[in-house]
Amino acid sequence: MSKSKTYEERIAELQEKQKQLKAQEKKLKAQKSADERKKRTRHLIEIGGAVYSVLGREYADGDIERLVAFLKGQNQRGGFFNKAMNDFPDNKPE
Repeated sequence: MSKSKTYEERIAELQEKQKQLKAQEKKLKAQKSADERKKRTRHLIEIGGAVYSVLGREYADGDIERLVAFLKGQNQRGGFFNKAMNDFPDNKPE
């Protein structure tokens, strides 16, 4: 003979399922965040490698500051960097 569950037992089961789903959600969000960090890190390394290859010499103190100043001020010199990056065929927004 089967005995039906009480309201309290059913509520407890639902709360346990809810707890498990929250844990799964937290884990999935953590994985997403880790994947995004890895992707960003890879992009930063690729950009750094490209800059280093164009620089053609060993890195010197102040290079980062000069590069940042150059990129920030390039709009005053015609914005060629932004135009080149935005008009490149492979860089169309997804």
